[in-house]
Amino acid sequence: MKYYLAGPMTGLPDDNFPAFAEAAARLRDLGYVIHSPAEDGRVEGWGWNDYMRRGLTALLTCQGIIMLPNSGSSRGACLEKRLAIELCITVFYYEDY
Repeated sequence: MKYYLAGPMTGLPDDNFPAFAEAAARLRDLGYVIHSPAEDGRVEGWGWNDYMRRGLTALLTCQGIIMLPNSGSSRGACLEKRLAIELCITVFYYEDY
């Protein structure tokens, strides 16, 4: 089973990549297969919509989504969660790990 990490990025220092890296490493150490959008890198000239399209495409390849802390304050993470729910992709919360 592959899991997608969702969490706040926009407006946070280094786009919150350190929190994504820490969560991905911890979950992989526990044996989980993780897709972290932070590992997809940045593309010059891309905006929020471009990153969301790429992230949502990746989410569609996963069987679960893991919501990082403070995801509820993120427009993108909320969108990813809504899509997951609509497509019956199981939603998990990082705090539970």
